[in-house]
Amino acid sequence: QVQLVESGGGLVQAGDPLSLSCAASGRTFSTYTMAWFRQAPAKERDFVAVIDTDSNTYYVDSVKGRFTISRNNAKNTVYLQMSSLKPEDTSVYYCAALQFGSMFSARDEYDVWGQGTQVTVSS
Repeated sequence: QVQLVESGGGLVQAGDPLSLSCAASGRTFSTYTMAWFRQAPAKERDFVAVIDTDSNTYYVDSVKGRFTISRNNAKNTVYLQMSSLKPEDTSVYYCAALQFGSMFSARDEYDVWGQGTQVTVSS
């Protein structure tokens, strides 16, 4: 089973870009569907974006056209490039992995999670 470590969070202003990375351990990264979720204070952890083993992608409507998920299997890393950030994007962002998962796998099916990285967007 892989282990995940996110990085790249921080404090930015509205309209700024920011990129997150999620580095995975292990030699089976290419068999994992990878996703990003986010959780604001007192709210549930919500889906943001997913990339499957064929690099097909899907996004929640609120980030379409602003966020891009990608993966580099040679580096065991998945990325989330965020642009035109809004204050409502402020959350802790979590990377998640599900071996042999699909783009339609539910949040509770993901069995490997990173520790999270804070993204704060000021207005």
